[in-house]
Amino acid sequence: MKVLKFGGTSVGSPERMEQLLPIIQSQASDKHLVVLSAVSGTTNSLVEIACEYLKGDKDKAQDLINTLYNTYKTFIKDLFKTADGLRVANEVIDHHFKLLAELGNDLFTTIEERIVLAQGELISTTLFHFYLKEQGVSSVLLRALDFMRIDEEHEPNLAYIKENLSRVLEKHPEDSLFITQGYICRNAFGEIDNLRRGGSDYTASLIGAVLQVEEVQIWTDIDGFHNNDPRYVQNTKPIAHLSFDEAAELAYFGAKILHPQSVFPAKRFNVPVRLLDTMDLTASGTLISEQIQNGDQIVAIAAKDGITAIRINSSRMLLAYGFLRRVFEVFERYKTPIDMITTSEVAVSLTIDDTTHLNAIIEDLTHFGQVEVDHDQTIVCIVGDFKRNKHGYATIVSEAVKHIPIRMISYGGSEHNISILVPSNQKIEALRSLHNRLF
Repeated sequence: MKVLKFGGTSVGSPERMEQLLPIIQSQASDKHLVVLSAVSGTTNSLVEIACEYLKGDKDKAQDLINTLYNTYKTFIKDLFKTADGLRVANEVIDHHFKLLAELGNDLFTTIEERIVLAQGELISTTLFHFYLKEQGVSSVLLRALDFMRIDEEHEPNLAYIKENLSRVLEKHPEDSLFITQGYICRNAFGEIDNLRRGGSDYTASLIGAVLQVEEVQIWTDIDGFHNNDPRYVQNTKPIAHLSFDEAAELAYFGAKILHPQSVFPAKRFNVPVRLLDTMDLTASGTLISEQIQNGDQIVAIAAKDGITAIRINSSRMLLAYGFLRRVFEVFERYKTPIDMITTSEVAVSLTIDDTTHLNAIIEDLTHFGQVEVDHDQTIVCIVGDFKRNKHGYATIVSEAVKHIPIRMISYGGSEHNISILVPSNQKIEALRSLHNRLF
């Protein structure tokens, strides 16, 4: 079996959705499980609807619902070619948009908000299922809500997913094409929840991992990982092969083609992940596996925006044990992850990308010493093979950006990553300078 995930742009128009069937049929495998995102733009619209409901503006929410409904009316009119197909498609969207309208009749909480956000994937998968039926292609529509589950810490419950998905598939031994939703799941309380933005990649990886499939394919609108950001740098090249660790570093530090968490289930169960382009079926894409084929070289550069740097300066840190633990406990208390960290005898600098509790964090940190905060920073990540017996890479990187002010540098924490922190207004210059020097 292969798992094929198609993102929002891959189902973003009737023409794009029609192109999925030839792609699926071209795959050499006895069974296929297709994971779909919501139609491009739908999730953003649903977020707006939920926000208006939360603010109590039901009229504005209903206007947004009507606008999205009319978009789907046009969508299905172009997708379905028969009267019966169009009738069924109308019933599908009428059902979901009636639900969206009715959710505003009672108290609207975060529980209802998550129900709103789930409708995009439920609509796209159901429409694709009935489109295939109109084309004479048999498929089985699986509800991700029947097997995808997260625990109290918002981590996937792999044992639950494996047990329940396997049981669902066993009911259809003769079928070869299955369709399910990305992104959505149930939480530990059985409520509708989600894997956060980009979660369809995560869904595909989790399914592939627990089922031990032949391969997970992530189909997007770009031909795999590039060695730099093609939006800002000319003459970038796709990377044919990445190790799981290299891909995880690139995904976490800014490469938008892949959801950062989606690498870890695949790595744990050693299931290859292949990134492919729906707009160019001849492109070989990027294969991610446990094999390391880029040894002794720098592979790629990525950048992560929206970073805030925090520096705690304290003479109490000198020769004191437990100081860093107490600092980290502040961030743990506010459930705020740390990206980078550097230390000296009397100071520690670190970065975060979630500033929800920044003021409270700063207030707590002032008990340890003087606190300085720099906003609008960017982490530029250089990924490659930086094992301890290699030398010279830090010099090459620093020389490439010697004309750019560097706030922090992290080297040695990972065998695959050198990271530098620069002002966001210097990001493009840093990417281009590094590209010209390294590639």
